[in-house]
Amino acid sequence: MAPRVRVLHHESELGAWELVRRAPGPELHGYVVGYEGYVERSAPVQVLRQQVPVAQLPLIVNFGSPWAASDTPDGPGELHDSFFAGLFDRSTYVVPDGAASCVQVNLTPLGAHLLFGLPMHEVVNRIVALDDVAPQALAGLHSRLEDRADWESRFELLDDVFAARLSQVRTPAPDIAWAWTALERTHGRAPIGWICDRLGRSRRHLARRFREEIGLPPKTVARIMRFERAVSLLGRRDAALAEVAFECGYYDQAHMNRDFRAFAGASPAAFAPRIVPEGGVVA
Repeated sequence: MAPRVRVLHHESELGAWELVRRAPGPELHGYVVGYEGYVERSAPVQVLRQQVPVAQLPLIVNFGSPWAASDTPDGPGELHDSFFAGLFDRSTYVVPDGAASCVQVNLTPLGAHLLFGLPMHEVVNRIVALDDVAPQALAGLHSRLEDRADWESRFELLDDVFAARLSQVRTPAPDIAWAWTALERTHGRAPIGWICDRLGRSRRHLARRFREEIGLPPKTVARIMRFERAVSLLGRRDAALAEVAFECGYYDQAHMNRDFRAFAGASPAAFAPRIVPEGGVVA
């Protein structure tokens, strides 16, 4: 059975957007998290979006206006067309420079490492032009996607392109794949010491290999995963902060507060009202 496409619509005084989501084909499990097609129309004022750290890496194939991205909400933002971004351990702020339309592919670090063949530490906290890093297998992806008639056929093309590329490269290092999966399944709650013991590896060895294939140290990755889980729970609106902190494996609410201030620049209570369910976070 083909993965199901979900279509989300939003209309408000800020404008209107359409978000189309689909899971990748099963052969891409562990490497591609999902596809998103996005079109934003009728925005009287372009909305600045805060992109908080997540344990995924976006590949953007852009069909509309370029995107301005900055480390601070007051800019100035550097313009980007089609691009790829590594893991971030801080927020970035993005806004389209006009009408927006793009395909976003959310990759795991393992998938990005295999697709691009890059040492992942080289793209940490960086946005790079897709043409600068894309292998030959991804050449011409923009025009091939633009020629497709609808989102579903675009997602099918991505399935085919990525599956073909991954069939030509080696598989991830087994110890790093296992460690990543252990963190991912527990939303960052698996202790790093326990992972090292299970693998028979030192913390230094694991950190060095994570730098190459993931980008950030295991401890930082675990923090980002816990934070990402907390943001998801806070988006439900009825979640109590103490319960969220416990569910996500924080020592206490003060521990969660520190990570929110580091990653989002705000306390959980201040940040929660800005979470748009299914649509991201806006400033």
